[in-house]
Amino acid sequence: MSTEQLSLADAFEAAADSETTDSRGAGDSETGPETEPELRTRAASHAADVAGEHFPELPVESIDWETSTRMQRSAGKAGYNRATGQITIRLSWDAYREYGWQKFARTVRHELIHAYQFHEHGEADHGPTFTRWVDPLDTDRHCERFADPEYWIICTDCEKRDPRYQRSKIVKNPGDYHCQCGSDLRVEDA
Repeated sequence: MSTEQLSLADAFEAAADSETTDSRGAGDSETGPETEPELRTRAASHAADVAGEHFPELPVESIDWETSTRMQRSAGKAGYNRATGQITIRLSWDAYREYGWQKFARTVRHELIHAYQFHEHGEADHGPTFTRWVDPLDTDRHCERFADPEYWIICTDCEKRDPRYQRSKIVKNPGDYHCQCGSDLRVEDA
């Protein structure tokens, strides 16, 4: 996983060398970043544009941007260190490669809403404070799956399905666990 931190000045300089984007990620070119550092730079620049319009009190220049080649369940993840107040947004390189920049920019805006929630409330979720920003930022409440799971954990009663991407403890020993409804679980190969 790459964890190089970008300053806002670096992001703006790199963005000036690239094409101009509007607050929804639409740009003059269909080409997107070719490397993980370029993706972090483009995401930071896009987030600064969006925050400037919608979240002017969010210190977007202090957000740490990371990329990961290991993320499989989500395209992005915002994190918050309560002790320091540091916000980190980690982006999935594989999701970006699957989606392309135009679609992936929605993920950046999604995670920016979480960053705003952390900044304003010290916590983040997909509840009402999140939902009110979905339409104005042209993003999604939940991200679609970009990688196929290896296994499905399925409740034998309510049939709730939960994807698993590796042979974890619950996949190996489903009998040791129960669904939230209290019923047994079974495993199916995807």
